[in-house]
Amino acid sequence: MNDVVDLTSATNHEDELKSLVADILTRARAHGADAAEVAASEEAGLGVTVRLGELETVEFNRDRGFGITVYVGQRKGTASTSDTTPEAIESTVSAACNIARYTESDPCHGLADARLMAQVLPALDLDHPWSPSVADVEAMAREAEASARGFDRRITNSDGASVSSQRGCSVYGNTHGFLGSRIGTRHSISCGVIAEDAKGKQRDHYYTIARRITDLDAPASVGAEAARRAVARLGAGKVKTGRYPVLFAAEVAGSLVGHLIGALSGGALYRNASFLTDSLGRKLLPDGFSIVERPLIPGAPGSAAFDGDGVATYEKAFIEHGVVASYVLGSYSARRLGLATTANSGGVHNVWVEGPRRPFAELIGAVGDGLLVTELIGSGVNLVTGDYSRGVGGFWIANGEITFAVDELTVAGNLTDIYGSLSAVGDDPDRRGNVVTGSLLVDGLTVAAG
Repeated sequence: MNDVVDLTSATNHEDELKSLVADILTRARAHGADAAEVAASEEAGLGVTVRLGELETVEFNRDRGFGITVYVGQRKGTASTSDTTPEAIESTVSAACNIARYTESDPCHGLADARLMAQVLPALDLDHPWSPSVADVEAMAREAEASARGFDRRITNSDGASVSSQRGCSVYGNTHGFLGSRIGTRHSISCGVIAEDAKGKQRDHYYTIARRITDLDAPASVGAEAARRAVARLGAGKVKTGRYPVLFAAEVAGSLVGHLIGALSGGALYRNASFLTDSLGRKLLPDGFSIVERPLIPGAPGSAAFDGDGVATYEKAFIEHGVVASYVLGSYSARRLGLATTANSGGVHNVWVEGPRRPFAELIGAVGDGLLVTELIGSGVNLVTGDYSRGVGGFWIANGEITFAVDELTVAGNLTDIYGSLSAVGDDPDRRGNVVTGSLLVDGLTVAAG
């Protein structure tokens, strides 16, 4: 296959989407809405998977749709559709308005304050489209898998290698007169393989993701890293149940931050379903740690000039020198709590962990005897109580050195204690996602054999 897939033209409809949003808002007013907001989006992408040297899948996606929320007094109605024909738009707007007339009134409903709408939309360097041929993408996937399969004779099977390129455009507008858009790209290469020796089989994977295709790791290095990880897991041993220092590798450490963000989120707080309810000003982390949101970093994965309510984003600390400094709020949850929005409707944007930074090798030495976690399995986190219990895999550290792989372990504790016993952050930040942190060292957790 040599057909070029032009993802640029497939999503080059920003003006059309803006016109669609403006038309829907006008229709909502005509149907009797006192206020309305609309989110429209379009995304196109190409993905190719190769397994065991054979082309397995070629997928092209193109999706378009919109969602409308209307307010009649303090009653709210929401409807959405992927059909953007005039008839479908009219029907969807009518449905949203009819729903609003029959829902309960809620004094917290409504648009965000007009004064908070983003006035300036800076260039955030998010859009770097690529229009490859299918053959180009297939060749990259083949290179990644071939590198993995040739890395070591103990690589005996493959989950495949995939290459994906996506480009999307989203537009948000409301009856305050705000109309904003963003266009962004996301390219990735991933590979997963299975290693085997006399003691059994182990699976692992690796991936790279970036807005620019040129910022991706080379396909061969992605495959080699996937294979290295799988081979390193062979010969997993057992450990004695006890309380040990636990070092969360950077690739999984972000999950601890994610739990914290979830517990600080308005929806959990106003429902009284978080162990961090009424925690503003409370000491949670050691003094040297801060967790900061930086939404305007050019080219970063989570960058955005406005949130899901159209409110201008800004840099802030959720945790400042160990103390809870801000919740994670959109306009609705802020009203429920009697607070101001933090421009986080729809989530957070580029969260960074700052703390006492040490080289990864030093952290291994600081563990002494304990566990390096490189894989998390299952979900055993209760944000109401903070209780934490996860299946894990990784490596055992003895006398400050990595000694052997381990699996089928469980680590357990309470998030309050875990956050309070953080002692260092590694100099190895994983920048592939919306949460950026190095490895995190927790002074003590219960480690139990499976």
